[in-house]
Amino acid sequence: MRVLSCADAGVLIEVADLDEVLALHGALSEDPPPGVAEVVPAARTVMVRLAEDGDAAAVAAAVRRLRPRAVRPDSVDEAEIEVDYSGADLADISAHTGISERDVVAAHTGAVWTVAFCGFAPGFGYLVGGDPRLDVPRRAEARTRVPAGAVALAGRFTGVYPRSSPGGWQLLGHTDAVIWDLERDPPGLLRPGMRLRFREA
Repeated sequence: MRVLSCADAGVLIEVADLDEVLALHGALSEDPPPGVAEVVPAARTVMVRLAEDGDAAAVAAAVRRLRPRAVRPDSVDEAEIEVDYSGADLADISAHTGISERDVVAAHTGAVWTVAFCGFAPGFGYLVGGDPRLDVPRRAEARTRVPAGAVALAGRFTGVYPRSSPGGWQLLGHTDAVIWDLERDPPGLLRPGMRLRFREA
């Protein structure tokens, strides 16, 4: 773990992999040091944004003393999203994985996914924890338009496109759930650390 100062606004922690990010985010979320306003995970880093009265050196020292740990299941938010599994790439996903389309759907709905971090677009959560058989490559050629609500796979991740945008993930299905809504507080349905189940419509 490497702890770096980000000017006067925060502390950036670099770790080896996503599993360490999840453990560190869990520890910081359950027991944040004084002076922490926000904890923002990414693929191999965790950004700790300081409160107005936060002290970067004190927060950095507290982070170094932390013992990263998995989050207790009863301490995180959970959600369920209903999906119509008729995505344009379902047959390709089946071919990549070597399992039937029905088994692809069963594997996707049978897992409890965790939002590891958010990025790419407002509200887009990178979810991990699924069946390892669902590890599929991105499309060789990205689409110029993926509809809002598209449920997709790429590598070890699954995600839901919060709005229409270009995208190169394999499309598994579609949901009517509103992933990003500026009238909602918070606007994003998916937040780092929360758990999610998909249910077939």
